[in-house]
Amino acid sequence: MPGRHINDHQMRLYMKSRLTESMPASAAQASMSLATAYRIESDPRLPTQKALPRGRRRPDPLVDIFDPEVVPMLLAAPGLRPIAIFEEMQRRHPTLPDCVRRTLERRIRHWRALNGQDQEVIFRQVQEPGRMGISDFTEMGELAVRVSGVDLDHRLYHFRLACSGFEHVHVILGGESYVALAEGLQNALWALGGAPREHRSDSLSAAFRNLDPQAREDLTRRYDALCTHYGMEPTRNNRGVAHENGAIESPHGHLKLAIRDALLMRGSVDFEDLGAYRSFLDEIIGRKNARNLKRIDAERLLLQALPDTRTSDYEEELVYVTTSGGFVLRKVFYTVPSRLIRHRPRARLYDDRVELFVGGTRVLCLVRGRPGRDGKHGHVVDYRHVIHALRRKPMALLNLVYRDQLWPREAYRHMFDYLCERLTARSACKLMVELLSLAHERACEAQLAGILSECLAARRLPDLKELRARFTPDLASLPEVCVELVPLNLYEALNDSYMGEAA
Repeated sequence: MPGRHINDHQMRLYMKSRLTESMPASAAQASMSLATAYRIESDPRLPTQKALPRGRRRPDPLVDIFDPEVVPMLLAAPGLRPIAIFEEMQRRHPTLPDCVRRTLERRIRHWRALNGQDQEVIFRQVQEPGRMGISDFTEMGELAVRVSGVDLDHRLYHFRLACSGFEHVHVILGGESYVALAEGLQNALWALGGAPREHRSDSLSAAFRNLDPQAREDLTRRYDALCTHYGMEPTRNNRGVAHENGAIESPHGHLKLAIRDALLMRGSVDFEDLGAYRSFLDEIIGRKNARNLKRIDAERLLLQALPDTRTSDYEEELVYVTTSGGFVLRKVFYTVPSRLIRHRPRARLYDDRVELFVGGTRVLCLVRGRPGRDGKHGHVVDYRHVIHALRRKPMALLNLVYRDQLWPREAYRHMFDYLCERLTARSACKLMVELLSLAHERACEAQLAGILSECLAARRLPDLKELRARFTPDLASLPEVCVELVPLNLYEALNDSYMGEAA
């Protein structure tokens, strides 16, 4: 057509048609003029073969520095970023303008394509149904989730089937450990209803970091026993090579984005308690699994059957309850009822709790604490365990080691500070202990905290006599329970009838 250049496709179409058709017919089929057809007959080269290579339109600004200066830097330090090289060139040559940066980056990219080092090659794998499940941990601090008004320092244990994409998460309050892995993995397998033939982890690098060789061997032995219990072959990727666990590393990012979006739509990152946050995560994971339900159901048929029971997902240690009314475990002091003083209960250490056993009887479940980041001991204190002793020694409250952890709510802490300002130390301690005792005996911890907050706002002291009267049970409202005793001869008649039927 007039005013338009022909392309290689038109010329090939013309030459093919020219084998059987006349020149005008072939030119018409290729959408070109007859004059162009005559030129093609005299010069059969394609248009791209006739085009002259485009030369530079301005001087090369890197001609004097690329080969003598940039190339030696690339050879000496192959990992250097182009921006670092550009900044160094500007330092050496102050007249080098900023607009040359993109030119330098393209030149470096081209040079590396021709002369650079070999790079890592990732081999995509065919995932066989029922074969591999992968576990890993991921940090969640960037989402700034809050539970009961306090920032939740946690991470997620993430399990995924490599083939169907089934996912399960478990909130981990401590670091990466065998206990966290065992609890999270077993929760995932029992939710799935089967076990894959192979389980892959990232070598628990964080759990191994601060362990001596004997502890590392014990951790490896327990992990192997866990996999054997479920009939799985334990495998590990090479340490520091994250892409070998690509089937879980990439879903980490997608999961975090899904949680972030759900938090934004929820309008708040605050949760009443840990259970509410875990339910929130379960709902997100449930929606993700629902999208892959057909594939998950198909793979579930190829999984191994689960054993009859779970295996241990805790660590067990003997502890000694001292006369301080508690015991120390992993640099954390826990208070317990004073009746356990001088006993040696067994403590089962889970990721989020500590269970105490005397013989085969479970006597107590405590929230698991962790030492401070500065290495100081932590404290898990329940004022109900020591309030009876504090009533006999109220002045012990003044310089108590774990006083800051004793208060059940912030209102009690602020009230004690206010009492110390207004009263003598002895009177302040005695009144505060009586308030704690009232909260315990009358089961009015939350209601009393609200009244104390009102007293603080009004800058007045609480009236202990009035509070006791307010929280005293109303005897008139208590139900009367009448127990009618059954005559003993009815038991004898029942026993005789049973023996007769047995005969």
